[in-house]
Amino acid sequence: MAKLLLISNGHGEDVSGALLATELQRIGHQVEAFPLVGKGNAYQNEGIKIHGFRREFSTGGIGYTSLIGRFTELVQGQIFYLALSILRLLKIVSTFDLLIVVGDVVPLLAAWISNRKSVVYLVAYSSHYEGKLRLPWPASFCLKSKRVLEIYSRDKLTAEDLTVQLNRPIIFLGNPFMDPVLTPRNKLPKRVFRLGILPGSRRPELDNNLLMILHVLKCLPNSLLTASDFSLDMALVNAMGNEELLALVSKDGWHCMNESFQTSYMKLVNGSCRLTVHRNSFVELLQSSDLLLCMAGTAAEQAIGLAKPVIQLPGRGPQFTSSFAEAQRRLLGKTVFCAKEDSFNKRNLFLETANLILLIFNQLHQDSQLKNDCVNEALCRLGSKGGTQRMTSSINELIFKFGLHE
Repeated sequence: MAKLLLISNGHGEDVSGALLATELQRIGHQVEAFPLVGKGNAYQNEGIKIHGFRREFSTGGIGYTSLIGRFTELVQGQIFYLALSILRLLKIVSTFDLLIVVGDVVPLLAAWISNRKSVVYLVAYSSHYEGKLRLPWPASFCLKSKRVLEIYSRDKLTAEDLTVQLNRPIIFLGNPFMDPVLTPRNKLPKRVFRLGILPGSRRPELDNNLLMILHVLKCLPNSLLTASDFSLDMALVNAMGNEELLALVSKDGWHCMNESFQTSYMKLVNGSCRLTVHRNSFVELLQSSDLLLCMAGTAAEQAIGLAKPVIQLPGRGPQFTSSFAEAQRRLLGKTVFCAKEDSFNKRNLFLETANLILLIFNQLHQDSQLKNDCVNEALCRLGSKGGTQRMTSSINELIFKFGLHE
């Protein structure tokens, strides 16, 4: 069988890469990973051997960031770090039969410089942003190389667009990162309506996001908050412990109802507002929610792929800024909603977001059109379940077609 190297550059990309790696290992290939950005925790969790420096930056990776975020990258030495990473990559690539690129122009360029055969999953780019994808230099040049054996897109529109632009077939087989959330799990306790909350995963941005979300929740009408069939539930990463969470939110009048922290959830209360914080239950919360309030990237995509409407709350960054949120709406379509921002008055944003939650809540109860739109957007933007198996099957066929195995 073949020896394969996954090259990715970001949290969401690592998730997809780890899913592909696990499936390729299952069918007999030797697979290792080189995360260009971050620690590659997704690979580590699956027991995939990791190469590279594995340093975490506050911006979380290369992509949409605020101006401050880009400046921070420079100060933290991310460009220098990236150059050193590519040099380290070039020292080991000769031992691999095929490179699998997951991400954008950065790992693509690294693979092209290595002069090795590769396949590319362009998860970071979509024609839905502008209607016609404008690939950054030198992505087009690299993708036209004969050393790139196959190119997989993240949606059908992009596949059709790039097939014309690059004058070679681009295929859409689905998105591996959707498979874990499309697989049924044991759901959270049944409610007539559950508002799921996804505040993001990276600190210190997570801290600011949490405080903003709590301000929104306190703006919801008491009639909704006190309804027995309405539930507020948040998925929180373990990067923020219970003590840290309480220290952060207690300043705003929130307190904990739990007698012990030795549970998978915590109940926070502020007046008539009650919020259940769940640990290690991200997929269960996604599947059980009727509407999601998001300050996240990949998680919002997964919510749309599950045919759930999403409400955004733009934050201070460095990742989930107004510009990131606007780009996300273009990417994910008309079932992503956002209140109009008032740069001079943040409280107006909190009130308008709360009003938007109430509006979508009523629409979901009174009109089936929004639910139909969600189903259509899910298939159009993310595709159906099974992307991991379809993509790895395609890669496996290429390995045998080009004799890249022992």
